[in-house]
Amino acid sequence: MRRADRLFQIVQILRHRRLTTAKELAERLEVSTRTIYRDVQDLCLNGIPIEGEAGVGYLLRQEVSVPPLMFNEVELEAIQVGMRMVQARGGKELASAARQAMIKVEAVLPTRLQEYQSLMFAPDFYIDSDEFKFLDLLRKTSREREYLQMDYKDAKEAVTRRELRPLAIYFWKGLWTLLAWCELRNDFRNFRVDRIVSLTPLGRHFSLTPGQEMQDYIELMEAEYGSRS
Repeated sequence: MRRADRLFQIVQILRHRRLTTAKELAERLEVSTRTIYRDVQDLCLNGIPIEGEAGVGYLLRQEVSVPPLMFNEVELEAIQVGMRMVQARGGKELASAARQAMIKVEAVLPTRLQEYQSLMFAPDFYIDSDEFKFLDLLRKTSREREYLQMDYKDAKEAVTRRELRPLAIYFWKGLWTLLAWCELRNDFRNFRVDRIVSLTPLGRHFSLTPGQEMQDYIELMEAEYGSRS
């Protein structure tokens, strides 16, 4: 890790935690505590309001804004490819946000990177628009924990009506899928977004319930199939 990156990470860690010791920082950043002492001293000399001392711990009592570090070519390519994927498959709202975000990123790039373009693309032709027309609504209701009524067409073309607690939307095997708690089945269910016939927000909100949350589903899947992390 470059020293500039490490200094940035120290500030980010201190921004999101209370008292943090040099040992904790050293373990997190895989350097010696002596290196952390020097880094913290340099940050203080450059105006970052870090309080504390060696052997006790450090904290940031004031909000501090640190300029973003410059990207290298591989990092820039990762951003470009991610933005292109979102523009092609993220729904109208996120597609628009991705375009605007990329304009902002490109505006602050140094000259040597301004012409850099990844050769990995995510074209939006040959994509069924039904796959994306409900994404914005699913994102909103999942975030706001609002019940949904859904008409859903299964692989045999049979349509059923469900009342759901939308929990998350994920992309795998080339398709968007809704993870929800199904009130009809009283269990977790996955629904392909391109098979949704209609969605109606019900105006009622749910609270997270132990055993019925996204993390519970992940733990069930890891227990059944094993974790790949």
